[in-house]
Amino acid sequence: MKALVLSGGAGTRLRPITHTSAKQLVPVANKPILFYGLEAIADAGITDVAIVVGETEDEIRQAVGDGSDFGIDVTYLRQEAPLGLAHAVLIARDFLGDEDFVMFLGDNFVFGGINDSVDEFRKTRPDAQLLLTRVPDPSAFGVAELDEQGCLVRLEEKPARPRSDLALVGVYLFGPAIHDAVRAIEPSRRGELEITDAIQWLLDRDRDVNTTVITGYWKDTGNAADILDVNRRLLDLLEYRVEGDVDDASEIVGRVRIEPGAVVRGSRIAGPAIIGSGTLVQDSYIGPSTSIAEDCVIRNSEIEFSIVLRESSFDSISRVESSLIGRNVHVSRGPRVPAAHRLVIGDHGRVEISS
Repeated sequence: MKALVLSGGAGTRLRPITHTSAKQLVPVANKPILFYGLEAIADAGITDVAIVVGETEDEIRQAVGDGSDFGIDVTYLRQEAPLGLAHAVLIARDFLGDEDFVMFLGDNFVFGGINDSVDEFRKTRPDAQLLLTRVPDPSAFGVAELDEQGCLVRLEEKPARPRSDLALVGVYLFGPAIHDAVRAIEPSRRGELEITDAIQWLLDRDRDVNTTVITGYWKDTGNAADILDVNRRLLDLLEYRVEGDVDDASEIVGRVRIEPGAVVRGSRIAGPAIIGSGTLVQDSYIGPSTSIAEDCVIRNSEIEFSIVLRESSFDSISRVESSLIGRNVHVSRGPRVPAAHRLVIGDHGRVEISS
């Protein structure tokens, strides 16, 4: 079995972070989200992997290399434009041959990996196997409709009026029949070759398409809120480990990881939290569910439930929370502006001003 990992796309929902960085390389718990997917693929015993890249190809190549760090062998395939998931299968035809393969969306996170799904596919050998999960807003995803027996009858891509709350998780397993399907379909109204249309093509021809409704944790990390949630859940698994330099005036509470080369002075860090190597935390508070990346400087500031990417700094900032901060960002206190209130108040009015 081979793997096809999709790491193209513009990441518009994560702008401005993705103006200068691939969305698949935004870190959670100080590791790019793409790396978790590659590790899951390797853990499932799949070593022959193609990564479909777009405009951020150079950055993906630099981060992943030849795949040897993950125990896999990586081939890069360039998709000149984001023309759909089925188009990615189309351009990967020579790489995939007639072998079974797993298609993994590089910005998706599946808690617990994909071993069970891969094992089931290898045993039953359907033409396609889909993972589904219930979501509160299915209109943002590919949506599956099942009959009373739990069999798949229809798929729709981002429907305005979803027929169910079952969304397709970004992990698909396919046999070689999918190649006939992606060649047969036409672009959708979005101008893309939709993988849902290709799977529907298989369904319409009575091909064997299996589904599994998962109850574990899955996220499409397409926006800041979802990335922060994945970060929180991963940090909950941290084990206490302090390998950096922490002085006696500092307090470390809970599941905290301080990487080698990090320096903590006169600060309180309440886990779960991670402080990257080369980072200085001085006279500050780092609260739960916070990841501070490498080579940052945090002085006289308070940060909680946030992600700070490498080489960024905070100086004298009273409170930051629920935030995603990019690389080489510098946040400092500006000059205080004299406060003034200009009021027009009618007769018998009552006004309270807190400052």
